[in-house]
Amino acid sequence: MMRGEVSINKVRTGADQLAEIGSALLRGKRYGLLTNPTGIDAKYRSTIDMCAAFSEGKFTACFACEHGLRSEKQAGVQFEDELDPVYGVPVYSLYGSNRKPTAHMLSDLDVMIVDIQDLGVRFYTYLTTLIHVIEACAEHGVTLIVLDRPNPLGGNKIEGGFLNEQYRSMVGAWKMPMLTGMTIGEFARLVNGQRAAPCDLQVIPLIGWSREMEYPDTGLPWLMPSPNMPTIDTVRVYAGHCLFEGTNLSEGRGTTKPFELIGAPWLKGEQLCKVMNALQLPGVHFHPYTFTPMFSKHQGDLCHGIFTYVIDRKTYQSVETGLHLLHYVMALHDQHFEWLGKDLGYPFIDLLTGDNRVRLQLHESQGLTDIAEAWSRDSEQWRRIREPFLLYEE
Repeated sequence: MMRGEVSINKVRTGADQLAEIGSALLRGKRYGLLTNPTGIDAKYRSTIDMCAAFSEGKFTACFACEHGLRSEKQAGVQFEDELDPVYGVPVYSLYGSNRKPTAHMLSDLDVMIVDIQDLGVRFYTYLTTLIHVIEACAEHGVTLIVLDRPNPLGGNKIEGGFLNEQYRSMVGAWKMPMLTGMTIGEFARLVNGQRAAPCDLQVIPLIGWSREMEYPDTGLPWLMPSPNMPTIDTVRVYAGHCLFEGTNLSEGRGTTKPFELIGAPWLKGEQLCKVMNALQLPGVHFHPYTFTPMFSKHQGDLCHGIFTYVIDRKTYQSVETGLHLLHYVMALHDQHFEWLGKDLGYPFIDLLTGDNRVRLQLHESQGLTDIAEAWSRDSEQWRRIREPFLLYEE
């Protein structure tokens, strides 16, 4: 490539097509946009700017999910409505007093547009927000347009067990496994298709994407979907290592390698690595590492831990790896290990995993086997359930 040339991306997102089709979609309409900084096209143009530029319709509102419209807020930080300082439209919070768009929020809309980079992970809250948006659009007669984006792990990675309805929360609001193996547009089709009263949904599909593509294969620019999701390496381990959010171990927040690092002041990092590497789990290697989180759990404390190397992304299984890692942490540290979040009604690990089996059974060897086998059966069932809603061939 000669200096000054721009590389041609292999994949075009829904946002990449918005400049061409937006006028036809939005002419004479009042429309709002749910997005965050990942809402850009391949030329680095913001979806917010593009929506505001259409003269044929009226841009009336923005909507913000966890982390805020511009990803300025850390995980779990709630916030309320505000006024956008650039375009003067209201920015309605869906991660504060309201988690679902209200009648007031939708009163000045004919169309809701969604453009946000998801991970295809059940407890990454963007999918829960999308579910609430689908429900609200159906109830209030608002058309929903989802600008599709790639699943960063491709469209074939499915792992984990189903959510038990009893454990519905912001980190799990639909009966699905932990890794969906779907794009956000495909997932919107599934949720809408499974509802008794669907909304008027249109998905602007990807062009040039195939299910075996990880995000780096697409040629698209990567922006952090949230403050602690800096790279594709983080995304690969997230589904399994996020389980440590429900424990008194640091999941690496407050370091430059969140979720790739796991540890605590009392953790026997070298011994844990030897145990885990001896299992020869597919596609992964563990190495002892010492770190000091700058915020979150064990802030300012020296933590002994492990670093997870994904050495073969095709065979690596994040959820199975995280399940085994959690089991052996408990086995080696039974005097120090604790579950967190019991004040939430359920311990947080129950909300993350979708039931109480991990908390009640994982400490036993047979419990580890039983959970892994049950989750595998759920994943295979999901593979069949999702099939009618796929936009891109297997």
